[in-house]
Amino acid sequence: MSNENASDEAEATPTEGDSEREQGVEFGQLEGELESHDYPTTADALIDAYGDYELSLADGSVTLREVLGSQSDDVRYDDPESVRQSIFNMVGEQAVGRKDYSDRGGSDEQYSGDEANESI
Repeated sequence: MSNENASDEAEATPTEGDSEREQGVEFGQLEGELESHDYPTTADALIDAYGDYELSLADGSVTLREVLGSQSDDVRYDDPESVRQSIFNMVGEQAVGRKDYSDRGGSDEQYSGDEANESI
């Protein structure tokens, strides 16, 4: 028997400290909790269970309670993906790094007014 499969599985399995940023939000340990939670569920149930978990954003961090706290009582989630999508929608610009940043060079001022039409 070879240990190759065992090492492949170890590499493919994320550890507790591993986390990735998705759409400007890093879920950290909350990711696993959302995956194992019983669905359907409500925002209130998620806040009760995980409200103090922090989400890392480009401009700092917020708790799940701060993000989902403004949801109405009748909001229901059918699966972890619907919760994540709601979080992405609620954090909005907080998850974006520098506002109006572009790595494509130039500036908006360069293309304003009639000058933009001249190059067409």
